[in-house]
Amino acid sequence: MAKVAKKTTRGRAAPKLAKVGPGELLTLLDYVRYGVSRFVEAKLAFAHGTTDPVAEAAFLVSEALHLNPEQFEAFANARVTAAEGKTILDLIHRRVTTRKPAAYLVNKIYMRGLPFYVDERVIVPRSFIGELLDSHFGGEEGAGALIDDPTAVERVLDLCTGSGCLAILAAYHFPNAAVDAVDISKGALEVAARNVSEHGLEERVSLHRGDLFAPLGDARYDLIITNPPYVDADGMAALPPECRAEPKLAFDGGADGLDVVRRILADAPDHLTPNGGLICEIGRGRDLVDEAFPELPLLWLDTEDSEGEVFWIAAADLG
Repeated sequence: MAKVAKKTTRGRAAPKLAKVGPGELLTLLDYVRYGVSRFVEAKLAFAHGTTDPVAEAAFLVSEALHLNPEQFEAFANARVTAAEGKTILDLIHRRVTTRKPAAYLVNKIYMRGLPFYVDERVIVPRSFIGELLDSHFGGEEGAGALIDDPTAVERVLDLCTGSGCLAILAAYHFPNAAVDAVDISKGALEVAARNVSEHGLEERVSLHRGDLFAPLGDARYDLIITNPPYVDADGMAALPPECRAEPKLAFDGGADGLDVVRRILADAPDHLTPNGGLICEIGRGRDLVDEAFPELPLLWLDTEDSEGEVFWIAAADLG
């Protein structure tokens, strides 16, 4: 689960979009500008891979035109055909009137530059852990790495895998590792299986259906990754419509948001190798976690867009 957008007003009628006449919008940038205006007017929430209306509009325009996001700038001033324009305007209209995340409308999201299939069976992935794999696990930065040599990692576990994106990113980052991915949702695992297949990782990523560690027996791992449900009761009540379109199971962490986290920390020592460790995303609940586990020397990790929303703990410190 990743951080949730701020609460927006609910219960208002779907806004009517201004009609656009033929030839009024010409280039990719024209359609992005139009999308931004409509998104701002509708007071949409952004928390699903894009953080603002400009990025969201650019994402939808790119997907409508079958362009990789990195190609947008090169074609920004290119003209759009009438058929393409109709497709873009339909996506903008659906985004405003349905309040569904953009990723559901195009069945795609990107993490660390890689495409993943998504639909309503899974939460839209937007975890910070993908960036941390590059920056803190023998990646380009090197210094201060929590795992110095990615090639030495033999087994990785991704709990609450959802669409399987973190398991797949882990398989790429740890080239010699076998990766197990667990989720309690049958539908989520169907989506994860599609992504594993599309990335050609069937021989390295194994999917398991069950409740956290239950389907794994006594298996032990060099690294456990988890982005579990962590939204508390107040947060669940304040979810914007976009997040309400996602599976409730992927958000709901109980009264204080820590129900699943407590269980993971309790059982992780039985599934880590002596030199292994656990990385867990908890959103904005750092104070609650520190208060609930004062005896644990948690190392809080920052990313470009987050501060103290993910922690690391070594197996030896879990006891």
